[in-house]
Amino acid sequence: MESYWARPLPAFGDPNARVLIVGLAPAAHGGNRTGRVFTGDESGNFLFSALFAAGLANRPASVRANDGLLLSGALVTAACRCAPPDNRPTPGEFAACRPFLVRELRLLAPGGAIVALGALAFSNVLAALAEAGASIARPKPRFAHGARFSIGGFTVFGSYHPSQQNTFTGRLTQRMLRAVLKRAVRAIS
Repeated sequence: MESYWARPLPAFGDPNARVLIVGLAPAAHGGNRTGRVFTGDESGNFLFSALFAAGLANRPASVRANDGLLLSGALVTAACRCAPPDNRPTPGEFAACRPFLVRELRLLAPGGAIVALGALAFSNVLAALAEAGASIARPKPRFAHGARFSIGGFTVFGSYHPSQQNTFTGRLTQRMLRAVLKRAVRAIS
């Protein structure tokens, strides 16, 4: 096990963000290693390229913390703060980290947009919104790439996660992710 294993990671980006990007958890040898979520791995490269194209980042890649990457109008976070064993957080880990996500949701101004990267992040965004006092429709909104919902004064979007499993197979392309991010930017305009 590496010396950097299991350090919790904070959110990264603009503290006055109007778009909140929520991933699953830090990558074991990406964000967990670099100390910044979605940094130093292929998922991060894919995400930051799309954020750059959407006008939310000043550069299309990030290799380490303090590399000059700045986000404008966006905050990137994860539903689970530590790299989970076997790359799959447990329900208990999600529950333990949810108060951080709830606080970040409360920082987001009403009318803001949330982009959940993957079904597990989407489910945890819904749980955090409910804990923050939002009314969640029944039946619950279902995750789908490109799905859009109005919940608790926010516009919530679903996107496939930019994992290599999705990007290498073409399940998620840059065009697809950029389209969701651009819709999120339009939703806050």
